[in-house]
Amino acid sequence: MTYLSHLECGNCSARHESDRLQSRCVSCSGPLLARYRLTDALPSLEEVLSRPPGQHRFHEVLPNATGPDTPTLGEGATPLLAAPGLGPAVWVKDEAQNPTGSFKARGMAVALARSVELGATRFHLPSNGNAGAAAAAYAALHGVTVTVTMPANTPEVLVAMAELSGAEVIGVEGTIADAAALLADRPGFSLATLAEPYRIEGKKMMGYEVVWDLGRLPDVIFYPTGGGTGLVGMVKAFDEMEQLGWIDSERPKMVAVQSDACAPIVRAFNSGAVEADPWDDPGETKAFGLRVPSAIGDRLMLSGLRDTGGTAVAVSEDELARGTRRLASATGILGSPEGGACLAAYEILLDDGWLTQRDEVVLFNTGAAANYH
Repeated sequence: MTYLSHLECGNCSARHESDRLQSRCVSCSGPLLARYRLTDALPSLEEVLSRPPGQHRFHEVLPNATGPDTPTLGEGATPLLAAPGLGPAVWVKDEAQNPTGSFKARGMAVALARSVELGATRFHLPSNGNAGAAAAAYAALHGVTVTVTMPANTPEVLVAMAELSGAEVIGVEGTIADAAALLADRPGFSLATLAEPYRIEGKKMMGYEVVWDLGRLPDVIFYPTGGGTGLVGMVKAFDEMEQLGWIDSERPKMVAVQSDACAPIVRAFNSGAVEADPWDDPGETKAFGLRVPSAIGDRLMLSGLRDTGGTAVAVSEDELARGTRRLASATGILGSPEGGACLAAYEILLDDGWLTQRDEVVLFNTGAAANYH
Protein backbone atom coordinates (compact mmCIF):
# COMPACT_ATOMS: atom_id res chain seq x y z
CA MET A 1 0.00 0.00 0.00
CA THR A 2 2.91 2.38 0.72
CA TYR A 3 6.45 2.64 -0.65
CA LEU A 4 7.74 4.15 2.61
CA SER A 5 11.37 3.18 3.13
CA HIS A 6 12.76 5.04 6.15
CA LEU A 7 12.99 8.38 7.89
CA GLU A 8 15.84 10.84 7.37
CA CYS A 9 16.84 13.87 9.39
CA GLY A 10 16.34 17.04 7.39
CA ASN A 11 19.35 18.65 9.07
CA CYS A 12 22.04 15.96 9.47
CA SER A 13 20.64 13.17 7.20
CA ALA A 14 20.80 10.53 9.95
CA ARG A 15 18.63 7.52 9.11
CA HIS A 16 15.80 6.37 11.38
CA GLU A 17 13.45 3.41 11.18
CA SER A 18 9.90 4.06 10.02
CA ASP A 19 8.22 1.03 11.64
CA ARG A 20 8.03 2.61 15.09
CA LEU A 21 6.92 5.89 16.62
CA GLN A 22 9.58 8.54 16.05
CA SER A 23 9.68 12.18 16.99
CA ARG A 24 12.83 14.17 16.16
CA CYS A 25 16.34 13.10 15.16
CA VAL A 26 18.18 11.29 17.95
CA SER A 27 21.49 12.75 16.72
CA CYS A 28 20.72 16.47 16.35
CA SER A 29 17.02 16.93 17.26
CA GLY A 30 16.28 18.01 13.70
CA PRO A 31 12.98 17.27 11.93
CA LEU A 32 12.53 13.84 10.36
CA LEU A 33 11.38 13.41 6.75
CA ALA A 34 9.76 10.33 5.22
CA ARG A 35 11.66 8.76 2.33
CA TYR A 36 10.11 6.43 -0.25
CA ARG A 37 11.33 3.81 -2.72
CA LEU A 38 10.71 6.08 -5.69
CA THR A 39 12.78 3.96 -8.07
CA ASP A 40 10.35 1.06 -7.68
CA ALA A 41 7.49 0.50 -10.11
CA LEU A 42 5.13 3.20 -8.93
CA PRO A 43 1.98 4.05 -10.88
CA SER A 44 2.25 6.39 -13.84
CA LEU A 45 0.91 9.93 -13.64
CA GLU A 46 -1.95 8.87 -15.92
CA GLU A 47 -2.93 6.06 -13.56
CA VAL A 48 -2.81 8.31 -10.51
CA LEU A 49 -5.02 10.90 -12.21
CA SER A 50 -7.55 8.20 -13.10
CA ARG A 51 -8.21 7.59 -9.41
CA PRO A 52 -10.85 9.44 -7.38
CA PRO A 53 -9.51 12.77 -6.11
CA GLY A 54 -8.62 13.14 -2.47
CA GLN A 55 -5.77 13.12 0.00
CA HIS A 56 -4.88 9.47 -0.63
CA ARG A 57 -5.12 9.58 -4.41
CA PHE A 58 -1.39 8.85 -4.58
CA HIS A 59 -1.20 6.69 -1.48
CA GLU A 60 2.07 5.07 -2.52
CA VAL A 61 3.93 8.23 -1.45
CA LEU A 62 2.09 8.56 1.83
CA PRO A 63 3.18 6.61 4.93
CA ASN A 64 -0.11 4.97 5.86
CA ALA A 65 -0.09 1.19 5.69
CA THR A 66 -3.82 1.22 4.97
CA GLY A 67 -3.25 3.15 1.73
CA PRO A 68 -6.50 4.18 0.02
CA ASP A 69 -8.49 2.68 2.93
CA THR A 70 -7.03 5.15 5.44
CA PRO A 71 -9.88 6.75 7.43
CA THR A 72 -10.78 10.16 6.05
CA LEU A 73 -13.00 13.16 6.62
CA GLY A 74 -12.75 14.14 2.96
CA GLU A 75 -9.58 16.21 3.13
CA GLY A 76 -7.62 17.18 0.04
CA ALA A 77 -8.63 17.81 -3.59
CA THR A 78 -9.27 21.46 -2.78
CA PRO A 79 -10.02 23.68 -5.79
CA LEU A 80 -7.41 25.69 -7.65
CA LEU A 81 -9.45 28.72 -8.66
CA ALA A 82 -8.67 31.12 -11.48
CA ALA A 83 -8.60 34.68 -10.14
CA PRO A 84 -8.72 37.05 -13.12
CA GLY A 85 -9.81 39.84 -10.78
CA LEU A 86 -6.33 39.68 -9.25
CA GLY A 87 -4.35 39.30 -12.45
CA PRO A 88 -4.35 37.46 -15.78
CA ALA A 89 -2.24 34.56 -14.51
CA VAL A 90 -3.22 34.32 -10.83
CA TRP A 91 -4.70 31.22 -9.18
CA VAL A 92 -5.88 30.69 -5.62
CA LYS A 93 -5.56 27.27 -3.99
CA ASP A 94 -8.45 27.39 -1.53
CA GLU A 95 -7.54 25.24 1.45
CA ALA A 96 -10.52 26.60 3.38
CA GLN A 97 -12.57 23.85 1.77
CA ASN A 98 -10.87 21.17 3.84
CA PRO A 99 -12.59 19.61 6.88
CA THR A 100 -12.43 21.96 9.91
CA GLY A 101 -11.95 24.83 7.45
CA SER A 102 -8.18 24.83 6.99
CA PHE A 103 -5.16 23.14 5.43
CA LYS A 104 -4.29 21.71 8.86
CA ALA A 105 -6.69 18.84 8.13
CA ARG A 106 -4.26 17.48 5.54
CA GLY A 107 -1.41 16.98 7.97
CA MET A 108 -3.52 15.68 10.83
CA ALA A 109 -5.26 13.15 8.57
CA VAL A 110 -1.94 11.50 7.78
CA ALA A 111 -0.19 11.96 11.12
CA LEU A 112 -3.02 10.66 13.30
CA ALA A 113 -3.60 7.66 11.06
CA ARG A 114 0.07 6.68 10.94
CA SER A 115 0.67 7.23 14.65
CA VAL A 116 -2.37 5.12 15.53
CA GLU A 117 -1.06 2.39 13.20
CA LEU A 118 2.16 2.45 15.21
CA GLY A 119 0.35 2.13 18.54
CA ALA A 120 -0.22 5.65 19.86
CA THR A 121 -3.51 6.32 21.62
CA ARG A 122 -2.83 9.57 23.47
CA PHE A 123 -1.68 12.78 21.81
CA HIS A 124 -0.97 16.42 22.55
CA LEU A 125 0.09 19.57 20.72
CA PRO A 126 0.28 23.34 21.03
CA SER A 127 -1.76 25.25 18.49
CA ASN A 128 -2.72 28.75 17.41
CA GLY A 129 -6.17 27.29 16.63
CA ASN A 130 -6.60 25.58 13.29
CA ALA A 131 -4.20 22.71 13.99
CA GLY A 132 -5.89 22.04 17.32
CA ALA A 133 -9.34 21.90 15.75
CA ALA A 134 -8.06 19.53 13.06
CA ALA A 135 -6.22 17.30 15.54
CA ALA A 136 -9.37 17.01 17.64
CA ALA A 137 -11.48 16.03 14.63
CA TYR A 138 -9.09 13.31 13.48
CA ALA A 139 -8.56 12.06 17.03
CA ALA A 140 -12.33 11.62 17.20
CA LEU A 141 -12.27 9.80 13.85
CA HIS A 142 -9.70 7.33 15.21
CA GLY A 143 -11.17 7.04 18.71
CA VAL A 144 -8.10 8.37 20.53
CA THR A 145 -7.53 11.28 22.91
CA VAL A 146 -5.77 14.60 22.37
CA THR A 147 -4.87 17.56 24.56
CA VAL A 148 -4.43 20.95 22.90
CA THR A 149 -2.82 23.98 24.50
CA MET A 150 -3.82 27.26 22.85
CA PRO A 151 -2.90 30.91 23.46
CA ALA A 152 -5.64 32.69 25.39
CA ASN A 153 -6.41 34.96 22.42
CA THR A 154 -7.22 32.05 20.09
CA PRO A 155 -10.58 32.67 18.35
CA GLU A 156 -13.41 31.19 20.37
CA VAL A 157 -14.79 29.31 17.37
CA LEU A 158 -11.61 27.21 17.10
CA VAL A 159 -11.56 26.48 20.81
CA ALA A 160 -15.20 25.40 20.55
CA MET A 161 -14.49 23.22 17.51
CA ALA A 162 -11.73 21.36 19.35
CA GLU A 163 -13.83 20.90 22.48
CA LEU A 164 -16.85 19.76 20.50
CA SER A 165 -14.72 16.99 18.95
CA GLY A 166 -13.75 15.81 22.43
CA ALA A 167 -10.31 17.36 22.90
CA GLU A 168 -9.05 18.65 26.21
CA VAL A 169 -8.26 22.32 25.54
CA ILE A 170 -6.04 24.37 27.88
CA GLY A 171 -5.68 28.12 27.43
CA VAL A 172 -2.25 29.67 27.97
CA GLU A 173 -1.16 33.28 28.31
CA GLY A 174 1.42 34.18 25.68
CA THR A 175 2.31 32.66 22.31
CA ILE A 176 2.38 29.17 20.85
CA ALA A 177 5.88 28.83 22.31
CA ASP A 178 4.38 29.23 25.80
CA ALA A 179 1.68 26.72 24.88
CA ALA A 180 4.38 24.25 23.83
CA ALA A 181 6.33 24.71 27.06
CA LEU A 182 3.29 23.62 29.08
CA LEU A 183 3.36 20.24 27.32
CA ALA A 184 7.07 19.53 27.81
CA ASP A 185 6.59 16.75 30.38
CA ARG A 186 3.06 15.67 29.53
CA PRO A 187 2.56 11.98 28.70
CA GLY A 188 1.47 11.13 25.19
CA PHE A 189 2.81 11.51 21.66
CA SER A 190 3.44 15.03 20.38
CA LEU A 191 1.78 16.20 17.17
CA ALA A 192 3.51 19.58 17.32
CA THR A 193 4.79 21.05 14.05
CA LEU A 194 7.72 18.93 12.79
CA ALA A 195 7.99 17.20 16.17
CA GLU A 196 6.91 14.07 14.27
CA PRO A 197 7.50 13.12 10.62
CA TYR A 198 4.06 12.74 9.10
CA ARG A 199 2.10 16.00 9.24
CA ILE A 200 4.39 17.25 6.50
CA GLU A 201 3.37 14.28 4.32
CA GLY A 202 -0.22 15.45 4.27
CA LYS A 203 0.85 19.02 3.57
CA LYS A 204 3.10 17.98 0.67
CA MET A 205 0.03 16.83 -1.24
CA MET A 206 -0.73 20.50 -1.87
CA GLY A 207 2.32 20.52 -4.15
CA TYR A 208 1.19 17.40 -5.99
CA GLU A 209 -2.29 18.84 -6.41
CA VAL A 210 -1.03 22.14 -7.86
CA VAL A 211 0.70 20.16 -10.63
CA TRP A 212 -2.32 17.88 -11.17
CA ASP A 213 -4.69 20.85 -11.29
CA LEU A 214 -2.60 23.02 -13.61
CA GLY A 215 -1.00 20.26 -15.65
CA ARG A 216 2.33 22.03 -15.09
CA LEU A 217 4.35 23.91 -12.50
CA PRO A 218 3.49 27.57 -11.91
CA ASP A 219 6.21 30.21 -11.93
CA VAL A 220 5.71 31.35 -8.33
CA ILE A 221 3.95 30.04 -5.21
CA PHE A 222 3.06 32.36 -2.31
CA TYR A 223 2.65 30.56 0.99
CA PRO A 224 1.82 31.99 4.46
CA THR A 225 4.57 30.72 6.72
CA GLY A 226 4.37 30.10 10.45
CA GLY A 227 5.70 26.65 11.35
CA GLY A 228 6.44 26.10 7.68
CA THR A 229 5.34 22.51 7.10
CA GLY A 230 3.37 23.45 4.00
CA LEU A 231 6.29 25.21 2.36
CA VAL A 232 8.76 22.44 3.25
CA GLY A 233 6.22 19.82 2.19
CA MET A 234 5.69 21.32 -1.25
CA VAL A 235 9.44 21.57 -1.89
CA LYS A 236 9.63 17.89 -0.90
CA ALA A 237 6.75 17.02 -3.24
CA PHE A 238 8.47 18.66 -6.22
CA ASP A 239 11.69 16.78 -5.45
CA GLU A 240 9.73 13.52 -5.37
CA MET A 241 7.99 14.31 -8.65
CA GLU A 242 11.34 14.93 -10.31
CA GLN A 243 12.59 11.54 -9.10
CA LEU A 244 9.41 10.00 -10.52
CA GLY A 245 10.14 11.63 -13.89
CA TRP A 246 6.95 13.72 -13.80
CA ILE A 247 8.72 17.11 -13.86
CA ASP A 248 12.21 18.36 -14.66
CA SER A 249 14.64 20.19 -12.39
CA GLU A 250 12.87 23.54 -12.74
CA ARG A 251 11.00 24.71 -9.66
CA PRO A 252 8.39 27.34 -8.84
CA LYS A 253 9.91 30.23 -6.92
CA MET A 254 8.68 29.75 -3.37
CA VAL A 255 7.72 32.90 -1.46
CA ALA A 256 7.34 32.75 2.32
CA VAL A 257 4.86 35.32 3.63
CA GLN A 258 4.93 36.44 7.27
CA SER A 259 3.47 39.19 9.43
CA ASP A 260 5.86 42.02 10.27
CA ALA A 261 4.76 41.46 13.88
CA CYS A 262 6.54 38.08 13.83
CA ALA A 263 8.86 37.50 10.89
CA PRO A 264 11.84 35.32 11.89
CA ILE A 265 12.10 33.62 8.49
CA VAL A 266 12.01 36.92 6.58
CA ARG A 267 14.73 38.36 8.82
CA ALA A 268 16.93 35.28 8.46
CA PHE A 269 16.43 35.13 4.69
CA ASN A 270 17.33 38.78 4.23
CA SER A 271 20.44 38.47 6.41
CA GLY A 272 21.71 35.36 4.60
CA ALA A 273 21.46 33.20 7.73
CA VAL A 274 20.96 29.44 7.51
CA GLU A 275 18.93 29.38 10.73
CA ALA A 276 16.31 31.76 12.09
CA ASP A 277 16.81 33.25 15.54
CA PRO A 278 13.66 33.32 17.67
CA TRP A 279 11.53 36.47 17.31
CA ASP A 280 11.42 38.26 20.65
CA ASP A 281 8.09 39.60 21.86
CA PRO A 282 5.84 38.82 18.84
CA GLY A 283 3.20 41.45 18.22
CA GLU A 284 -0.50 40.81 17.76
CA THR A 285 -1.75 39.86 14.30
CA LYS A 286 -5.10 38.78 12.93
CA ALA A 287 -3.18 36.13 10.98
CA PHE A 288 -2.63 34.13 14.16
CA GLY A 289 -1.22 31.18 12.21
CA LEU A 290 1.80 33.39 11.42
CA ARG A 291 2.53 34.17 15.10
CA VAL A 292 5.23 31.50 15.45
CA PRO A 293 8.36 33.03 17.02
CA SER A 294 10.59 29.99 16.52
CA ALA A 295 10.18 27.19 13.97
CA ILE A 296 11.89 23.79 14.09
CA GLY A 297 11.97 23.66 10.29
CA ASP A 298 13.79 26.97 9.84
CA ARG A 299 16.79 25.45 8.04
CA LEU A 300 14.55 23.53 5.65
CA MET A 301 12.42 26.59 4.92
CA LEU A 302 15.38 28.84 4.22
CA SER A 303 17.09 26.32 1.96
CA GLY A 304 13.80 25.74 0.11
CA LEU A 305 13.41 29.46 -0.54
CA ARG A 306 16.98 29.87 -1.77
CA ASP A 307 17.14 26.66 -3.80
CA THR A 308 14.07 27.72 -5.79
CA GLY A 309 15.16 31.32 -6.33
CA GLY A 310 12.34 32.49 -4.10
CA THR A 311 12.14 35.13 -1.42
CA ALA A 312 10.45 36.07 1.87
CA VAL A 313 8.11 38.99 2.51
CA ALA A 314 6.71 40.52 5.69
CA VAL A 315 3.41 42.41 5.47
CA SER A 316 1.80 44.84 7.89
CA GLU A 317 -1.56 44.43 9.57
CA ASP A 318 -3.05 47.09 7.30
CA GLU A 319 -1.68 45.34 4.21
CA LEU A 320 -2.98 41.90 5.16
CA ALA A 321 -6.38 43.37 6.11
CA ARG A 322 -6.63 45.06 2.71
CA GLY A 323 -5.49 41.84 1.06
CA THR A 324 -8.18 39.83 2.85
CA ARG A 325 -10.89 42.28 1.76
CA ARG A 326 -9.58 42.39 -1.79
CA LEU A 327 -9.43 38.60 -1.98
CA ALA A 328 -13.13 38.51 -1.16
CA SER A 329 -14.25 41.45 -3.28
CA ALA A 330 -12.23 40.51 -6.38
CA THR A 331 -12.73 36.73 -6.33
CA GLY A 332 -15.59 35.86 -3.96
CA ILE A 333 -13.19 33.80 -1.80
CA LEU A 334 -13.88 34.45 1.88
CA GLY A 335 -10.36 33.75 3.03
CA SER A 336 -8.23 33.87 6.12
CA PRO A 337 -5.96 36.78 7.05
CA GLU A 338 -3.08 34.50 6.05
CA GLY A 339 -4.59 34.26 2.57
CA GLY A 340 -4.92 38.04 2.55
CA ALA A 341 -1.25 38.29 3.52
CA CYS A 342 -0.32 36.26 0.44
CA LEU A 343 -2.25 38.61 -1.83
CA ALA A 344 -0.60 41.61 -0.14
CA ALA A 345 2.84 40.06 -0.66
CA TYR A 346 2.04 39.36 -4.32
CA GLU A 347 1.13 42.98 -4.91
CA ILE A 348 4.27 44.18 -3.10
CA LEU A 349 6.52 42.04 -5.31
CA LEU A 350 4.54 43.05 -8.40
CA ASP A 351 5.02 46.73 -7.58
CA ASP A 352 8.76 46.43 -7.01
CA GLY A 353 9.35 44.41 -10.19
CA TRP A 354 10.36 41.11 -8.58
CA LEU A 355 7.63 39.52 -10.74
CA THR A 356 5.35 40.59 -13.56
CA GLN A 357 1.73 39.97 -14.48
CA ARG A 358 2.98 37.48 -17.07
CA ASP A 359 4.23 35.19 -14.29
CA GLU A 360 1.82 32.38 -13.45
CA VAL A 361 1.23 32.61 -9.72
CA VAL A 362 -0.50 30.42 -7.13
CA LEU A 363 -1.62 32.10 -3.91
CA PHE A 364 -2.54 29.89 -0.97
CA ASN A 365 -5.57 30.68 1.12
CA THR A 366 -5.03 28.39 4.09
CA GLY A 367 -8.21 28.88 6.08
CA ALA A 368 -11.84 29.91 6.15
CA ALA A 369 -12.83 33.41 7.24
CA ALA A 370 -15.40 31.95 9.66
CA ASN A 371 -12.61 30.40 11.76
CA TYR A 372 -11.24 33.82 12.71
CA HIS A 373 -14.18 35.29 14.62
